[in-house]
Amino acid sequence: MISLDDAAEYLRRADDIVILSHQFPDGDTFGSAAALCMALQSMGKRAKTRCRHAVSAKYAFMFRGVKKQEFEPKTVVAVDVADIDLLGEPIREEYEGRVDLCIDHHAGNRTFAKYTYVDSTAAATTEIIYALITKLGAKITPEIASCLYTGVATDTGCFRFSNTTAATHRAAADLIEAGADVEMLNERLFESRSHARIIAERMALESLEFYYDDRCALICLTWDQIQAAGVAGAELEDLTSLPRTIERVEVGLTLRQQKDGSFKISVRTGHNTNACNIARRLGGGGHPRAAGCEISGNPDNAKHAILEE
Repeated sequence: MISLDDAAEYLRRADDIVILSHQFPDGDTFGSAAALCMALQSMGKRAKTRCRHAVSAKYAFMFRGVKKQEFEPKTVVAVDVADIDLLGEPIREEYEGRVDLCIDHHAGNRTFAKYTYVDSTAAATTEIIYALITKLGAKITPEIASCLYTGVATDTGCFRFSNTTAATHRAAADLIEAGADVEMLNERLFESRSHARIIAERMALESLEFYYDDRCALICLTWDQIQAAGVAGAELEDLTSLPRTIERVEVGLTLRQQKDGSFKISVRTGHNTNACNIARRLGGGGHPRAAGCEISGNPDNAKHAILEE
């Protein structure tokens, strides 16, 4: 592990930098990557981002300020990536053993990079990236501020989750002062849902099942249902919180089938259950209240595996 000052100094000396996001990208990993990329480019460095999955319409605005630069990377940075496997194929195979620096906020980070900085008290990796960019001396432009605010807001459920701290609010306030368009961002991220997203939510609710004296609620969407609804993957992110909003539910499970047939499983828990411990036993990871993993097999097998844990 290194300090944030060390990470900043490393990036000052680096060039031709590729910034990697985790698969099934969310606002935090994309916000971290886009913001850091723009900051490094403003310092005269060549930098670009890569992810297994394409940028969805929901997050496309964050990359409008990223200049297209083609080069062979000399420096590899991962942001919001707790495990090399979370890069997904073929990105994982391409960069395994080649990641130079990892910036993350997951306590369960597997330290797969040459240098790693983890602050598990940070609500989001974008909270760390904000401090890192400040140390680099790069200007926090309105475009960068909007990326960072997106990551902080989405990873805290618009500042509702237990990971929200006073430092999180201070960072958000600084980003607003730097020009983050909060009204536009909150509407885009939390108030606007497409017709396809509503259809998918209806399907998910129709699949709702309860287990363990109603302390566990589970919803499931198959790939055929996702295709029928025509909904993009990024629009399904906030579905993961739905089962946990039900009264008396301690563990909420969301199973989402991928194109290859595997299931992406999201685990959301109350204060008495550690979501990360559940997901980690199935090869995943995350935070004490929010974690995830991926399981191969049919819906019944996937349900059985996660419910056993």
